[in-house]
Amino acid sequence: MNTYARRAAATTAVLTLALLATACGGSGDAGDSKTVTLVTHDSFAASKGVLKDFTKQTGYKVKVLRGGDAGAAVNQAVLNKGNPQGDVFFGVDNTLLSRPLDKGVFAPYKAKGLDKVPERLQADPGKNRVTPVDTGEVCVNYDRAWFAGKKLDPPRTLDDLTKPRYKNLLVTEDAANSSPGLAFLLASVAEHGERGWQGYWKKLRANGVEVVDSWEQAYNDRFSGSRGGKGKGDKPLVVSYASSPPVEVLGDKTPPKQAPTGVAKGTCFRQTEYAGLLDGARNTKGGKALLDFLLSKRFQEDLPLQMFVSPVREDARLPGLFTKYGETVEDPATLAPKKIAANREQWIRTWTSLAVK
Repeated sequence: MNTYARRAAATTAVLTLALLATACGGSGDAGDSKTVTLVTHDSFAASKGVLKDFTKQTGYKVKVLRGGDAGAAVNQAVLNKGNPQGDVFFGVDNTLLSRPLDKGVFAPYKAKGLDKVPERLQADPGKNRVTPVDTGEVCVNYDRAWFAGKKLDPPRTLDDLTKPRYKNLLVTEDAANSSPGLAFLLASVAEHGERGWQGYWKKLRANGVEVVDSWEQAYNDRFSGSRGGKGKGDKPLVVSYASSPPVEVLGDKTPPKQAPTGVAKGTCFRQTEYAGLLDGARNTKGGKALLDFLLSKRFQEDLPLQMFVSPVREDARLPGLFTKYGETVEDPATLAPKKIAANREQWIRTWTSLAVK
């Protein structure tokens, strides 16, 4: 989720030590009882005081081990099953969750505060191998100024994106490696069904959709509306998040009436991100304390303006900037987790043959 966009411009606010992911596993000094290692994607962020508070409360210092986009980080966690790179993994969402669960990547733990989370977001009830942390929608975002300058209405639905007026305007992420890219693929499956989504992607490719490796590349490098990327891209449409617009307003001395980016609400797919105690973690006690903290009101209320996602705790408050400039999607597309699990790999292979090769 993640997302935001949701994850842009926040990484400078993280009080952690970022480490390069290695292919061979091993959590380094995560065995130190004073250190707990969080394995996550590149876009994890928290404000300066939050992780300080965790250290004050528990005595544990947090190291953050980043592993690329969410999809790449999950793949790495699966490869390192039984010999994890750290103690807790954060950032696996409902589109990718079945694989690490099936592979036994996580150990059971019921985090404190789970009773404040709606049951619909608890993906592993009874076993509690993962803990919901945030939720949000992956949607097509548009550059308001670009469309106003062209006197062109932005797209509203998935089918709009195949129309000639939007030819060569959209950039999305690789569904095989990127969490939002996969969510966008799943939105098309939810909309057009198992027999119709391939035809949709044929039309989308014929209409000039561009596919890049990651969200960071799509939003910051290719999207014309990204302030984080200083608008250097030439694509006025990008697959991002419903909560991305506040990023483009964050820090403005004179906030505008509306964010410079908008959301095509008929393109959205709901994501929920989870964290879990890694099986084989060296510091299980510290890992459990960190999972408790991820569900605390302190961390949950910090989420919106750091990773631009919604907290899962029902009693967590949202900041005014987030509620004013973020988009509320009343009826996002969804798919049953079992359906995703049964078909995801085949859908990705088929999508790759249609959209990439």
